[in-house]
Amino acid sequence: MPDLSNTKVAILVADGFEQVEMTDPRAALDAVDAETVVVSPVKGEVEGWNHYDKGDKFPVDVQLEDADPDDFDALLLPGGVANPDQLRMNPEAVEFVRAFFDAGKPVAVICHGPWTLVEADVVRGRRITSWPSVKTDLINAGAEWVDAECVVDSGLVSSRKPDDIPAFNEKMIEEFVEGKHRGRSSAASQA
Repeated sequence: MPDLSNTKVAILVADGFEQVEMTDPRAALDAVDAETVVVSPVKGEVEGWNHYDKGDKFPVDVQLEDADPDDFDALLLPGGVANPDQLRMNPEAVEFVRAFFDAGKPVAVICHGPWTLVEADVVRGRRITSWPSVKTDLINAGAEWVDAECVVDSGLVSSRKPDDIPAFNEKMIEEFVEGKHRGRSSAASQA
């Protein structure tokens, strides 16, 4: 069984994240002893959604403004429509995400979550999947979009939707166990 007991994972979310895309991967990470930390620009509690309906509220462990990417080994980006749309409009969130790529740390993203990656300019030249409506944004940002249950590209794990979560969790844990990937950085840092 994999062991992530020395791995600290940031889960970056704003209000409106797809709840199951946070809770199920988080439970999988907790099951292999990872330390999971909810990071958010929202103060106090952040609210999930169950598709179109409001879901549960979850405590924010670290305010985004106080979060240092150097304190984390990996990043999980759940989807939902409102969540990544808010994050990509937040310069601190975009820089937080970019820092993981610049450091070669593994990142797992699902559904609409890649919108934040597009804004961070970290998908150019990478294979990735997403919810179908994000496909054109990813292609326009220089990614190779693939319609697959789960895609892994040098530490970047992506899936399309909640139905893909079992495969997503398996590959996310594999990549988080592997840790940093050499030669993996954002296009912005290569310029």
